Amino acid sequence: MGRIAGVILAGGASSRMGGGDKSLCLVAGRPILAHVIERFSSQVDALALNANGDATRFASFSLPVLPDPLRDLGPLGGVLAGLRWARDQECAYLATVACDTPFFPRNLVERLSQRLNSRAIVQSRSRDRIHPTFALWPVCLHGDLETFLQRNGASSMRAYAGTHQQCSIVDFPDIAALDPFFNINTMDELEMAERMAGTLEK
Repeated sequence: MGRIAGVILAGGASSRMGGGDKSLCLVAGRPILAHVIERFSSQVDALALNANGDATRFASFSLPVLPDPLRDLGPLGGVLAGLRWARDQECAYLATVACDTPFFPRNLVERLSQRLNSRAIVQSRSRDRIHPTFALWPVCLHGDLETFLQRNGASSMRAYAGTHQQCSIVDFPDIAALDPFFNINTMDELEMAERMAGTLEK
């Protein structure tokens, strides 16, 4: 199967939380990003963070920080940065997760890997909703993705995945009756995550 690199996508503006880095907000006394790193690091062979702006604000996490290689392209710009970096790490696949989802499955990469082939994108789904950020990407797609972005500009992960008929979907069950891909976009959701942490972190 080959080595798998992991990239945490943190390039968003967090506008619904007043700007800044929502991944640095605290849940159960730790930054959301620390929860993500703790769950993700053991699942991949190399780990980096995709973020724009001053990288020193993430220095305490001791991860390579990858800026988007092309501006204003949304999460796909972060995926492209990750694919290029994964290629340099001699990895065959890139796993991506969101920076604002602190309770995603600890077996995410293992489950997605079961559906791999050389050019298929493998995405996660829960409660009949696809989560394209939580996916495995063949590193060999880096040139194809760059061409897609240069041709189409900012576009969604779903739109790019839709150009690949071999895209696979893996279903994940609820954890403690809650969506494992619950993400934090508002202060109310941050408070909800705080309440969930005691149950889902066990």
